[in-house]
Amino acid sequence: QNGGPHQPAILLPALCVVKQPRPMLVNRVRLVRYLVRRTVCAASIVVRRAVWAESLLRDTTGENSMMEMGEESQAESDQTWRSNGSDQCQKASPVEATVEPLPNSETLPGIKTEETVISEGKAKIIFPSANEVFYNPVQEFNRDLTCAVITEFARQQLISKGILVLVPGEEDRQKIVVNLTESESAGTAAGSGDASAAKRTASVGEKCEGGIRVLEGLAASGLRSIRFAKEVPGIHSIVANDFSSRAVELMKRNIELNGVGHLVTASLADASMLLYESKRRWDRFDVIDLDPYGSPSQFIDAAVQAVSEGGLLCVTCTDMAVMAGNSGETCYSKYGSMSLKSKFCHEMALRIILHNLDLRANCYQRYIVPVLSVSVDFYIRVFVQVFSGQAKVKASASKQALIYNCVGCGTFHIQRMGKMVSHGNNSKYTASTGPPVGAECEHCCQKHLLGGPIWAEPIHDQGFVKRVLQSVEHNPKRFKTSDRILGMLSMVKEELPDCPLYHTMDHLSSVIRSNTPSLLQMRSALLHAGYRVSLSHASKKAVKTDAPSSVIWDIMRCWERLHPVKREKLSPHSPAFRILSKEPVLQACFDIREDANPKSRKQGLKRFQENPEANWGPKARARAGGRIHQPLEDKSKRLQNKRKQKLNDPDYGKTIPCKKFREGNCAHGEECRYSHHKANETSKGTDQ
Repeated sequence: QNGGPHQPAILLPALCVVKQPRPMLVNRVRLVRYLVRRTVCAASIVVRRAVWAESLLRDTTGENSMMEMGEESQAESDQTWRSNGSDQCQKASPVEATVEPLPNSETLPGIKTEETVISEGKAKIIFPSANEVFYNPVQEFNRDLTCAVITEFARQQLISKGILVLVPGEEDRQKIVVNLTESESAGTAAGSGDASAAKRTASVGEKCEGGIRVLEGLAASGLRSIRFAKEVPGIHSIVANDFSSRAVELMKRNIELNGVGHLVTASLADASMLLYESKRRWDRFDVIDLDPYGSPSQFIDAAVQAVSEGGLLCVTCTDMAVMAGNSGETCYSKYGSMSLKSKFCHEMALRIILHNLDLRANCYQRYIVPVLSVSVDFYIRVFVQVFSGQAKVKASASKQALIYNCVGCGTFHIQRMGKMVSHGNNSKYTASTGPPVGAECEHCCQKHLLGGPIWAEPIHDQGFVKRVLQSVEHNPKRFKTSDRILGMLSMVKEELPDCPLYHTMDHLSSVIRSNTPSLLQMRSALLHAGYRVSLSHASKKAVKTDAPSSVIWDIMRCWERLHPVKREKLSPHSPAFRILSKEPVLQACFDIREDANPKSRKQGLKRFQENPEANWGPKARARAGGRIHQPLEDKSKRLQNKRKQKLNDPDYGKTIPCKKFREGNCAHGEECRYSHHKANETSKGTDQ
């Protein structure tokens, strides 16, 4: 019983207490098991850390090449696939495959055969032919617009420091006049001054002492950061961060290729942790750019803390299926707002992300001021400034609103969540009263859906947009997409800032089953009635107005009188029948007015994107291993008529139990396309 020399030592305590009482023996056994488990866990942690440190050392010294990537340990591969950038760059083994050349691609000496060089703006990046790096040429407009916005932001921030920003190709501005808006006066040190009074100048590609500090949290290939360094003046430093070691290696090559090592620094870190570590006042960044693949919700809390006072936060959302109402519950879990599937879903998505940004900033006594918010193609992009102030934070509740949307006619009503009443220099904050609607819609007697909360204040700073627009007009050759930037910003400048959401002409006419009036006719009718009206950059057929819903439907009733519908075919319970059964109170006039056609429309500006290429849109996420994705056109051909093929298959449905047979009233007998096996036989077959 004393044990031999080769007996495990952990058994000795148990053998020594055989004659002890049972409870004490049980406790001693539990203690031994706990110690063994803790020892095993500690050993596994040490091994994982050693493997991780070894992988970092190899990436830092540059000893691993593309061919050696496929022979790395599984532990490093598991770490690599967690890269969180929009231009995702994953660790991969070489794949022998041929792919079609990308736009703006070229080859340079010293580049491997499986790599090409992508040119965009003034930057060039190495692009592997395998699916290691995410690159979507359609988003060049996103990057061009960001460069234009950051340039104007840098000009606005540095003029107060006596630094004049110089952009190549832009006319010299002898006098810079910065108009203070209500939002800028809260925390932006802006003013007017002569260019000659500036102490020094800041040029593109030069390090500016006292300039802005930029962080791209999800950089991947580093294309966006390199473009900032080569196209935006007044920059002190740029940190291009990604969680993938392969991405950081590729970033370093791209930085060296473009010669911007004095401005851009590659960083290997988790984006959220890097932002949290930079939340101290002296470590904050002036500009933070977040462009993830999908939702940015996991980075927002850290980002609103890491941006400097009055700094610029740039956020992109590509999960439009969630934000446009297809998954309202998912939208609530990510952004704290219930999205609605409606015609105004694109502008609602903009207001949802603005609500979430302001909500997260309020937790730290900060608030946001939107400077530009656009819905483009398959994503949305917002630019906001972040300020601190307890008094302003108290007013945030009055800036949020709920939406009541009728399921029948689509009429929407806005309900503010808070109310602010000013008494001289003091303000009183109370809860808002409501609701603004009854149990049923006043127009079609249908129920309402409740969405939100959303941002109910203006989503653009008209003064800032005007300055960006003027900057692009003075230098149209600066960006490849300058014509679209001019058209987009012109529409943004014309939008009504105090009218959330919009109506669409096709939806209004489809409700009453009539043909659709033209935009000019609808705008003229609203102007004749004494209301303001504008278009929206988010939809071609949108109309924004301060007219109430009763006026909108009176105009549509008058339009139906000029173009009658067959009312005998309408159901008495349909929204069209109930709306048209009421007499219009307002007699609409559809004579075309001169001011009904906006300036951007008269000039024929490029306001909406034309299809740039076949099968354009969101691209597939980059994969670990560099796997080649099946071309979209081949996939669409393979899945074409998929449902019809199933219906034409005589054996299709034999695995599905027939519901009518269960009830005992199936009249098809053996010819029924569904299974007539008994429920217990089907369950047995399923269990087997």
